[in-house]
Amino acid sequence: MDTLQTQAPPAAEPAPASVHAGDDPMAIRDEDLAALHEPFDSYWQAPDDVEAGYTSFFTYYQANILPHLPADKDAPILCVSCGPGYLVNLLKERGYQNVTGIDSDPDKVAYGQARGLDCTAARCFAYLQQQQPETYGTIVLEQELNHLTHKESIAFLKLCHRALRPGGTIYGYGLNGANPIVGAENLAHNIDHFSTYGEHSLKQVFMLGGFRDIKLMPLKLYVFWKNPLNYVGLAVTGTLELWYRVIFKMYGKNCKIFTKKIAAVAKK
Repeated sequence: MDTLQTQAPPAAEPAPASVHAGDDPMAIRDEDLAALHEPFDSYWQAPDDVEAGYTSFFTYYQANILPHLPADKDAPILCVSCGPGYLVNLLKERGYQNVTGIDSDPDKVAYGQARGLDCTAARCFAYLQQQQPETYGTIVLEQELNHLTHKESIAFLKLCHRALRPGGTIYGYGLNGANPIVGAENLAHNIDHFSTYGEHSLKQVFMLGGFRDIKLMPLKLYVFWKNPLNYVGLAVTGTLELWYRVIFKMYGKNCKIFTKKIAAVAKK
């Protein structure tokens, strides 16, 4: 009787490297991140009229970010995911002398460069790995944590920690998973959104990234005081968020922040 011959299956290709919180952040490559469909922070939700954004985002950043930045206007600041340089522009207008912005999309960066802003097309992990330790006084994260897994976020924050001077400040935000209306949609909106946060989990990733004195705050949408509809939106969302606090408390949850996005500021 003939012997049945079997052919061994071809060897499987090695799986791509994965990022773990325990990995050396200096060895992680951007191409190993989970967000492979886009270059990390290139999906950009902003006005179609890019130039108009220099006015609207000026107001938004002035209300949400500027009050939490240090008073030292000579200390070097890095804005990560700077886009066309909206925040870089605001800080320059407010007298900060040493502000750099990076973004993975050169088309966006070109707008800032045309305005004379110090914006550079660069990938975040590689850029931070190339910086000398203790280079910056402040780092502002405009998009990253939404586009990283939790493990990747911790590794990324460790790189930020390395790049900050002792006592330096980091500001970053995440999509708020606690909001009953938009929490799930925040995650589903983009195929490269991997994480949403609540008050406890956002504090966790910053703590695991090595930071201390972590303070949480809501990101305010309705800060355009010259627009009458701003007050309608403020009243409606304020009422809803008050009810959410009551209802969550009834379920034993002591959540206080229900805005679309939740921010953190911390110290090295």
